[in-house]
Amino acid sequence: MPDASGYSLLGKINSPEELRALSARDLPALSVELRRYIIETLARVGGHFGANLGTVELSIALHYVLNTPEDRLVWDVGHQAYPHKALTGRRARLESIRKKDGLAPFPSRRESPFDTFGTGHSSTSLSAAAGMAAAAKAKGEKRRVVAVIGDGGMTAGMAFEALNHIGSLGLNILIIYNDNDMSISENVGALRNLSARMMASDQYRHPADGRVEARPGHWKIPPRSLHPAEAPSVHDGAFFESLGIHYSGPIDGHDLPTLLEALTSLKDKPGPQLLHIATVKGKGFEPAEAEPITYHGVTSFDPVTGEMPKKAASKQDAARTYTSVFSDWLCKAAERDPLVMGITPAMREGSGLVEFSKRFPDRYFDVAIAEQHAVTLGAGMAAEGLKPVVAIYSTFLQRGYDQLIHDVAIQKLPVLFALDRGGLVGADGATHHGAYDLSFLRAIPNMVVMAPSDENETWRALTTGLTLDRPSAVRYPRGNGTGAQIQTDARPLEVGKGRILRQSMRRQHPRVAILAFGAMVAPSLEAADLLDATVADMRFVKPIDDALILEIANENDLIVTIEDNAIMGGAGSAVNEVLIAQRQDVPVLNLGLPDEFIEHGSREELLADVGLDCSGIQRSIQKRLRGKDVEQRQKASGNAG
Repeated sequence: MPDASGYSLLGKINSPEELRALSARDLPALSVELRRYIIETLARVGGHFGANLGTVELSIALHYVLNTPEDRLVWDVGHQAYPHKALTGRRARLESIRKKDGLAPFPSRRESPFDTFGTGHSSTSLSAAAGMAAAAKAKGEKRRVVAVIGDGGMTAGMAFEALNHIGSLGLNILIIYNDNDMSISENVGALRNLSARMMASDQYRHPADGRVEARPGHWKIPPRSLHPAEAPSVHDGAFFESLGIHYSGPIDGHDLPTLLEALTSLKDKPGPQLLHIATVKGKGFEPAEAEPITYHGVTSFDPVTGEMPKKAASKQDAARTYTSVFSDWLCKAAERDPLVMGITPAMREGSGLVEFSKRFPDRYFDVAIAEQHAVTLGAGMAAEGLKPVVAIYSTFLQRGYDQLIHDVAIQKLPVLFALDRGGLVGADGATHHGAYDLSFLRAIPNMVVMAPSDENETWRALTTGLTLDRPSAVRYPRGNGTGAQIQTDARPLEVGKGRILRQSMRRQHPRVAILAFGAMVAPSLEAADLLDATVADMRFVKPIDDALILEIANENDLIVTIEDNAIMGGAGSAVNEVLIAQRQDVPVLNLGLPDEFIEHGSREELLADVGLDCSGIQRSIQKRLRGKDVEQRQKASGNAG
């Protein structure tokens, strides 16, 4: 376990106040210690890695120059804030990050006063900082407000909306554009090309007085690839200037003396300021610098070689991930149909589009961190007869909800949404759980919503979605499946029809039937074996199988619905609506995610906490069977029998 005893400078720092007591001459040595501490800690416990190595010097410089937390420091794309956490009293707990009851994976207002604004998704820092600066102005307070945005965060529409507003307001905000040419994958788009031109220039705009001068030769700003027709020019900073934001840079974000000079000269300047810094994702750890995508997030690894040990394969590990099933399905679908297109908002690796992007580059669209655009791009394609597949995490589709309703569903356009990370995702916590998709999707007219229970069902559900004349969503969890064999030539599913997987052998009451959705089918079958309950794999959340629900209601004393989605408005609510409409008085137990934000931990730990593992399901059903309404139903059924 790494501790501070071997770190002569870092071991003395438990707050930014202690950091500011150091001499500026000590800070380069401190950056070496902090970077080593992060490498050694994450080598043990894993976590977001490359982006944090890139912000070591920046974190030190910001807390050294600013009077945090009185001065507001807002981090964007929170997976670059580990050095910030280590410098603000949380160094000793860094090894607990992303673990149950440990440090939050991203900045959290509940965790520290130095985390002035919580973040998990990207591109929110500029809007939040604008609000804080407006508040300081309204209250007559002189505090500074600094926003750090980078690691792809500047590519989102929300960031441009904020830039437009900040420039018009003239608020006192310092924006640090931490440009490492990466998000999780390589950055894409015109803004990336603009940054490449600025990095290629041998000049920069000085922070102190705005003069343009030759860039010092010792600055080691990494070269960026340029389009052959593009010429480097510092005047590309005029893009920000045209919005009313004073531009400085680009400077080397790993050169501490230069960072300190720039921040000191800009911190008290009135109006909106933008300092453009160049950093390297994975800085100081050669394997991460060479392979920033691989080392974006890591499990344990060798802190010298970077090698990640392979664990012994278990039966569960032998099963395929749902993401890999989607990847193979999409490539197969594209082979068969030239109209199939793949769209992702900067999640090529996470959503399983790497192979598709290589094999079908002209039909692959990475729109950067722009979920709203991804959805409406798909709508435009569908309007012209193409077959767009939008591969997106459940939690990120929330950002495109308006477009899903207005641009896709109202026009009944056949866009297929492949929703990865449905349900509880684990260590990334509340901002990343796919806890609400079944609720918000089933409320939209014209939508077909599918929740497959295993790998083969996922393949068939995706195939079904591609045949429909309306929008559809296929929702599957993070991680491995059940080991089911995939029949790639299987027929599409009959829309709105579930199936009975287990029939109770019980001849006497009480009779229990479990209506399970998606990933909850497997633990439901386990619990049913212990309870001798009937289990239905409902397959569809919308349209839901009314006939199957009514058939089960007539034959059982208790219906249990199980989903890894918010109980409110989810699949269980859909079952309740059918029973109420048909005046069925069978008792119902709805199991799902409670009405609260669930923090981080492993998926298995969190499912157990909310009672959605086998034991929890069994306990909940046994407790409910002791209810008076179930007993009354049991007696009535027995008399009728």
